[in-house]
Amino acid sequence: MDIPYSKLEPDLLRKLVEEFVSREGTDYGDVTYDLDAKVEAVLRQLKRGEVTVTFDPETETASIHVSDERRR
Repeated sequence: MDIPYSKLEPDLLRKLVEEFVSREGTDYGDVTYDLDAKVEAVLRQLKRGEVTVTFDPETETASIHVSDERRR
C-alpha cells in the first residue's frame, strides 16, 4: 500500500530515504554524489510523484518504489 510521504515524520522519512540510497548500486560514472545529494534527489522525486513510499503489512517493511504513474 502506498503511504503519502507527507504523512511521515521528517526524521523517519529521511532515514527511509537514506536506507534506500545506501543500498542502491547505481554507477554515476565520473561524477560522485554524497549521501545528502542523493537524499535530496529522492525527496524531489517524492514531491513530483515519480517515486512513492510503500508499506507491506505482511512483512511490516517500508520502501521506496517507482510510482505506478511513472511506469506507464
